[in-house]
Amino acid sequence: MVSALKVGGRRLHELARAGVEVERPARTVVVDRFDVEETSEPGVLAISVSCSAGTYVRSLAADLGAALGGGAHLRRLRRTRIGSFGADEAQQVSQLDIEDVLTPAQGLRDLTQVVLAGDVAGAVSHGRALDKVEVGAPGEGPWAVLDDGGDLLAVYVGGDTDRMVAACVLHASV
Repeated sequence: MVSALKVGGRRLHELARAGVEVERPARTVVVDRFDVEETSEPGVLAISVSCSAGTYVRSLAADLGAALGGGAHLRRLRRTRIGSFGADEAQQVSQLDIEDVLTPAQGLRDLTQVVLAGDVAGAVSHGRALDKVEVGAPGEGPWAVLDDGGDLLAVYVGGDTDRMVAACVLHASV
């Protein structure tokens, strides 16, 4: 009830604060790793989880508490990875140098990248729909569409049939 998921157009945490509890549909998630270690503090466990997007880790903690015959909650929750981005790459803003800032294309490195040149890249700058087969876009998207110099032109999503449509155009001069 304290997640940002919406039920009936309202976020669950808003409903919870209003004292309203609603039925929440079950969601399929994947937990690749769930490591539990003792700590020096009685009744406190250290847990490391590797899971799919959409997994509500607080629910995993509650489930663990129930399985152990009691309750459980999280004291400190820290996301250490999302996609290919890990905490080991993070930097304090005060220590950041401009050369450390990712380009837009690097920031979308987890999307399938499609490189286009010439007239097709020009069509992208105007947000035109593209044929996935003609541009060699594999999968269902979304896709980071780059020019042949590696600059991000746009983000496209799957459309009807073999079409892909612009969700966001970032580069207007090709």
